[in-house]
Amino acid sequence: MPLSSNPPALLVLADGTAYQGWSFGALGTTVGEVVFNTGMTGYQEVLTDPSYCGQLVTFTYPELGNTGVNPEDEESSRPQVRGAIARNICVEPSNWRSQQSLPDYLRQHDIPGIYGIDTRSLTRKIRSVGAMNGAISTDILDPAQLHALVLQAPSMEGLNLTQEVTTAQTYEWTETTEVNWEFSTETELAPQERFVVVAIDFGIKRNILKRLASYGCRVIVVPADTAAEEILKLNPDGIFLSNGPGDPAAVHQGIATAQDLLKTQNPCLGFVWDTNSWACP
Repeated sequence: MPLSSNPPALLVLADGTAYQGWSFGALGTTVGEVVFNTGMTGYQEVLTDPSYCGQLVTFTYPELGNTGVNPEDEESSRPQVRGAIARNICVEPSNWRSQQSLPDYLRQHDIPGIYGIDTRSLTRKIRSVGAMNGAISTDILDPAQLHALVLQAPSMEGLNLTQEVTTAQTYEWTETTEVNWEFSTETELAPQERFVVVAIDFGIKRNILKRLASYGCRVIVVPADTAAEEILKLNPDGIFLSNGPGDPAAVHQGIATAQDLLKTQNPCLGFVWDTNSWACP
């Protein structure tokens, strides 16, 4: 049920389909590529995952926000999505780790959201015809007017978003996973025995860095535009090409760097492209 204090909101897709609902999070208008996520948990990880930069994420699980938010579950320093779409929301979370409600968290970071819509219908549409641009607004409640705004937005195809999410400078990551996590295998290796892994940050998740550190690696994170010769100066035992947002084909410098690195003897690994996460081959 809508909260009496929540203003109405409108979601319009590029094909003209409109969904009326109520606002949660920040007020205003936001435009991005509409996608969906089928996870039953982990909404905070999704919201802060740099792979979702530039997107409006539809959550298929029917209620969002039950466990609130906390700093430990963030995959980056802030939410990366442009908007959130939900069936129902919880404004009074119940979890011992919660420090803030989801609506308050989104308002703090100026991220609009819409709830009270038929997310099953929306998910079926995206699944059938593919991701498309859309807009969420509390200011523009006329579908035709908001649709005109959506049609002006650039397509995700050919869009390079790595510079919006990559680190500005090289740094070393030292934080490991919590010891009670099942996959934590942290070891007490001497510094000279640790493998050096250079992670190229096209939009990397914190949990990837934590896992590498937990396996005893010395992890050095470099910006997306770092040249191969600069990476090799760090004497890596392995090179990790991270996930990232946007169109991977548009990241020309990253592709050139990966091609140069593959000519060396250094082991390389990374993500393959899908609708939300990729790395150069």
